[in-house]
Amino acid sequence: MIAQTIFLGMLGPWQIVLIVLVVLLLFGGKKIPELMRGLGSGIKEFKDASKDEEKLEEGKESDS
Repeated sequence: MIAQTIFLGMLGPWQIVLIVLVVLLLFGGKKIPELMRGLGSGIKEFKDASKDEEKLEEGKESDS
């Protein structure tokens, strides 16, 4: 946690711009929306699965 805070604290605006430019060069402008859509759907599926898991756990607790 501390290492992550230190790392994120060291990122300035120029470093972020550099990272964005590198990503644009690697993937191209047309591929980035596809990557973001895939990332968004993956996060949505993860949230749905964790909600389903919580419901299953609540059901097991009430059965006991």
